[in-house]
Amino acid sequence: MLPKRRQSRARTRIRRSHHAMRPINYADCPRCNSPKLPHAACENCGYVRPGLSLKVEKEG
Repeated sequence: MLPKRRQSRARTRIRRSHHAMRPINYADCPRCNSPKLPHAACENCGYVRPGLSLKVEKEG
């Protein structure tokens, strides 16, 4: 079913107010202090949590 009236610009923009992109939340790696995603392994050193590290291969 089609809408009866055209929605105003203000109404459309109010509806889209939650569509804005948010910045990615980075956390510092406790071992090497490089930025990493929370709850993920560090890309630089492979640190995950105390007692667990992943092997990281260096490109080059």
